[in-house]
Amino acid sequence: MASSNIPAIFVLAAALAQLVTAGFTTDMYWQQQPEPDAVKPYKTSDWHDGSATFYGDPSGIGDDFGGACGYVSNDIVSLYSTNTAALSTPLFADGNGCGQCYELRCVKSPWCNPGSPSVIVTGTNLCPPNWYLANDNGGWCNPPRHHFDMAPPSFLKLAQRVAGIVPVQYRRVPCQRTGGVRFCLQGNHYWLLLYVMNVGGAGDVSSLSVKRSRGGAWIQAAHNWGITYQVFAALDNSDGLAVKLTTYSTPQQTIIVGDAISSWWITGLCYQGSNNFY
Repeated sequence: MASSNIPAIFVLAAALAQLVTAGFTTDMYWQQQPEPDAVKPYKTSDWHDGSATFYGDPSGIGDDFGGACGYVSNDIVSLYSTNTAALSTPLFADGNGCGQCYELRCVKSPWCNPGSPSVIVTGTNLCPPNWYLANDNGGWCNPPRHHFDMAPPSFLKLAQRVAGIVPVQYRRVPCQRTGGVRFCLQGNHYWLLLYVMNVGGAGDVSSLSVKRSRGGAWIQAAHNWGITYQVFAALDNSDGLAVKLTTYSTPQQTIIVGDAISSWWITGLCYQGSNNFY
């Protein structure tokens, strides 16, 4: 068999030249491609005008502070502490605002604490409208107001208790979380309800799918309410579950938490993966 004396490097160069001539890019051969679940940092927004009050137990801890989103007292204590707020209807956004993070500062009030310090809170509840009261006289959470009904310890970092209500400036900020996304399970092997918590970055979720860890197709979950998503499928708990999440906030981003839920999972327990929107 005849052999060529043309060095291999020239053969490769000629082949790449033909690809370029044909309209193909050669970047893929030389540049490292991004991972499919790589995300960009969530960007802090501009400042906006709003208002703030406080509610609930003076400790700022308990079931008072998470009902409409789906958090319970243990979630508040372990994940968000006293840095929470109930959001007025425009900010709550039918539950899509659950988990979002805001920086607030008191402005234009004699009751603001010296230096107008800021505080970062997570939206964990709904502040419902009160249509029997005027927007500027007790109906603080009535649309279209952008209002934060805060856990008392967080409010007191901004202003004195006697104020009752203060004008604030607020902005969306990246949620700084420890560890991966947490999933708490309810239901059964045929109807699985996932409570999605500890979400970093934008802090919110608009879409969730699950897949058996050993392979198979993604199963789209339906948004139930707040931070909960439900899966209508027969799931064998001898296999763990991977979870794919897409944010609600724009620009939307997607991650896959491959180790989200370990094998032999049990409803009533919580599981934490190693990935997050960082």
